[in-house]
Amino acid sequence: MNTSLTNAARLFTAGLRALLVLTVVTGIVYPLVVTGVAQGLFPGQANGSETKADGKVVGSSLIGQSYNLPLKEGRTTPEPDLRWFQGRPANGLGTNTVNTQYELILSGATNRSADNPELLRWVKDAKAAVVRDNSVPGHPVRPEDVPADAVTSSGSGLDPDISPRYADLQVHRVAAKNGLAADRVQELVDEHTTPRTLGFIGEPRVNVLELNIALRELVAPGAGH
Repeated sequence: MNTSLTNAARLFTAGLRALLVLTVVTGIVYPLVVTGVAQGLFPGQANGSETKADGKVVGSSLIGQSYNLPLKEGRTTPEPDLRWFQGRPANGLGTNTVNTQYELILSGATNRSADNPELLRWVKDAKAAVVRDNSVPGHPVRPEDVPADAVTSSGSGLDPDISPRYADLQVHRVAAKNGLAADRVQELVDEHTTPRTLGFIGEPRVNVLELNIALRELVAPGAGH
């Protein structure tokens, strides 16, 4: 009897020591080491790839933003603010309907097939809007000029980048809305075009947030136009 109690006590003590040691190692030491290494070697990525303007965090380079006008009375969706470069459609986004205590946006794809009537209508309406919004006197936009990323959302609905082709298509509209020379706005796009990673991975891209920050600096009072 005493032997059984002794063995049980010994096993209990050993298990408790293992629990305490593993808790300290995996719950405290390991997270601190990983956090320290990440902050030391990759501080930008570890802190969410923050993008700053005027010394303030205005977003993340990994998450797309919308540039819309204030929602008008009687409308359910806001109109785009055409002074700024626009990102990809966000049809994949949804809203949290389970826990309504917080205003959460849920990312995701539309999960609709290529021949889905609703998806086809979205693409058709988006293309018509791109043609209408970006056609300025002397520089009309044709439907065949509209690239795919201008009318389709990404898998997450939060793609921060657009293709250089879509950015170029918006140049004359942005220039006209801000009273700038189109050549200067085109230079801005070219300066913020990122080539393929290592020259062969992915596609050339333009980060919309970073481009619009540069655009704001260009149109700010006192900036050279």
